[in-house]
Amino acid sequence: MSISGSRTPSASGAAATTPPLEMRSLFASAGLSLFPALIAAIPSLRLTVTGPLNVTNVDNLSVKTILTNTGSDSVKLLKDPSSVLSNWQTNSFNIKSSLGAPSFTGIRIKYSPELALKSGDESNFIVLASGESFELAHNLAGVYNFTRSGAGEYNFSASNIFQYVDKNGRLASITAETVTNKLMLGGSLVALRHKQNTKQTAVARRDITYNSCSGAQQSQISTAANYANEYVANATAYLEGISTGTARYTQWFGAFDSTRFSTVKSHFASIGTDATSSTYDCGCTQSATYAYVYQDTPGYVYLCEAFWSAVDVGTDSRAGTIVHEQSHFVVNGGTDDHVYGSASAHLLAVSNPDQAIDNADNHEYFVENNPILA
Repeated sequence: MSISGSRTPSASGAAATTPPLEMRSLFASAGLSLFPALIAAIPSLRLTVTGPLNVTNVDNLSVKTILTNTGSDSVKLLKDPSSVLSNWQTNSFNIKSSLGAPSFTGIRIKYSPELALKSGDESNFIVLASGESFELAHNLAGVYNFTRSGAGEYNFSASNIFQYVDKNGRLASITAETVTNKLMLGGSLVALRHKQNTKQTAVARRDITYNSCSGAQQSQISTAANYANEYVANATAYLEGISTGTARYTQWFGAFDSTRFSTVKSHFASIGTDATSSTYDCGCTQSATYAYVYQDTPGYVYLCEAFWSAVDVGTDSRAGTIVHEQSHFVVNGGTDDHVYGSASAHLLAVSNPDQAIDNADNHEYFVENNPILA
């Protein structure tokens, strides 16, 4: 999509924000003076979703998000592709009706917030002054399929967790206050593109094909795809040889449970050797992004800038990235991107095994097995 965001500046001459009562009490009780220049204010955001009252046909569905810095200081926000600060067609909205929620049919992506921070590329961020807003229109045609949940009134809200750069130059998270929107949806409940792609089948055995890839890139992809096949074969053999939680399994998928274990096994069995029977598109130039897919279009993988600087095998490798993307396809299990990065993936396994077995990075780190766990 070629959608650009716009900013709404803060009002000039606005009065300084009074510190919260609890903060004033803290300084008073400690007998300290308040030095605003030395105190890092906690960021505060408000996220609003607006749109039409009635929409006929999903192809006409568009909403606008407005993110406002309600804090007293400027804030530098990461333009994560899975957030409403980006126009990528990711699952950045929460949409519900009394009959349920629509199916997500947009993009699944492997992205690294840490790479974005280290890159020095300011296009990965947006800075909002106190009182300033960032607005972006989102065309949701093809991103959600409402066939299952049906016509009717829907409540729209947006994912409200954002990452920002703190005073120490590290990434931190903030939850925005939200203002939701309601609309009536009728007519066609699925976009034309998805009407033409409703029959999803496993990837047919064929040679790798390429689109917009140089000779050198084709060679790198071929090497990575063959390593990806080895990763999946080794993971499948490993899982066939265990019947209880091991260090490697629990590291990435959490406490052993027979149902979850069977789900993980089925994912890798479905992926099989799809890596060497896929089409790879080298047209993406997005920084801090490894790759992305449309999960209802199996066998077609878009490779982005971070893929080319990755190693062939090992943590966040090219081979692992391919396994990550193959796991996203609905026919291979349809994994999500609940978290990114090895540290977050391990914490997810500990805290929420049900989400861990549905997280693409957990599948990737399991096959990469670096450092080696038995």
